[in-house]
Amino acid sequence: MSYPTTPMLRGGAPSQTPAATSLFRRLVWEGTVPLEIKIDGKELPAGSDRGLECYYIQAPRISYLPLLIPDIKKHLTDLILDEPNAASMKEEEWWFEETERGSLMKWHWPLGLLYDYNTISQGLHSTIPPIPGMPGPTQPLRLTLHLTSPPTDKLLITPTAESCKLGYMGQLKEADFLRWGNTKRVTGLRKQDHDGLWESVRSHNFDDFWRIASKIFPTTTPLSSHSSANPNGMNTMNSPPSALVPPVPGNNSSISPPRPPSTDPSGAPVSDRDGAYTVRSVPVRIFLPDGPVLQELVPPVIEEGRPHTLRHFLRTHLPLLFPPLPSQPQAFALIQGVVAPGDAEMAWLGACLAGADGWVNVCIGLGRPPR
Repeated sequence: MSYPTTPMLRGGAPSQTPAATSLFRRLVWEGTVPLEIKIDGKELPAGSDRGLECYYIQAPRISYLPLLIPDIKKHLTDLILDEPNAASMKEEEWWFEETERGSLMKWHWPLGLLYDYNTISQGLHSTIPPIPGMPGPTQPLRLTLHLTSPPTDKLLITPTAESCKLGYMGQLKEADFLRWGNTKRVTGLRKQDHDGLWESVRSHNFDDFWRIASKIFPTTTPLSSHSSANPNGMNTMNSPPSALVPPVPGNNSSISPPRPPSTDPSGAPVSDRDGAYTVRSVPVRIFLPDGPVLQELVPPVIEEGRPHTLRHFLRTHLPLLFPPLPSQPQAFALIQGVVAPGDAEMAWLGACLAGADGWVNVCIGLGRPPR
């Protein structure tokens, strides 16, 4: 069993200065994962060059499988297939499986999430225990490329770059709604900005992406005493979590919770309304090995205005894996290939370690974390 050789995060929110925020966002952006890609030998037509077995690539974490197709075509299929077969190949019929276990690779998941999810799933099935104190070498995610008959019922979207773009924009809007209570920040962008976001992901251009994404993503400005006023006269720094999340649909309570400053134009200065600690909810998903994907409302602050930490979040939603002290946790959280500490603040994670689609993907590995 092996894990990405990425250092552990230490401490809660490392820093909330603009320079530190930009640094961590760039570290996420520049993160890569190793991939090994080979074509299913049973699907190779006669006359193919079977001497070239695999293509290796160090791919950006924030990218997607459809965006790798041009590279794969140039460096693998065009070299293996003869000219007539290469010309007749339909790229929209390509699809990928994880080689060892045959699990289907989802087109709409970022590559970093595919890698981390495969990491925790491999740990579940591994029969070789890790050597205590010894980090395993970084292993590539081994993928088998199929050239025909994609299982579209399981892929959810057509395996094309255009479909991937639509899926990406959908994820961006959903994260926007959870964060601010509406999608106005995304839908209010000009079309050239919509296209610019996706194009910067395609071209892996950090500066172009954040020039637009800064209009959507929160800042890491910490909450201050003056920033928590709202129309109901309550202080959200000292309010219960219900004051920071939208009411649950179907709840017939006649008392509406006060709106957080992020959604109340009269409640806080602009800098605070854009802050990570005043959003309605941090867009977070939990991925369990071979299990369901969990999604819950994640307020940035909890009782008495304390920052909502990863430890509190995991103990609340996965109490058997993350029991309270003195019991030891039975699992660990992997975010962007990094073993995240329990005192990391959810608001900071949402501002600095979210993917290009705005989501914080928390992959839960069973057992002790790699050192």
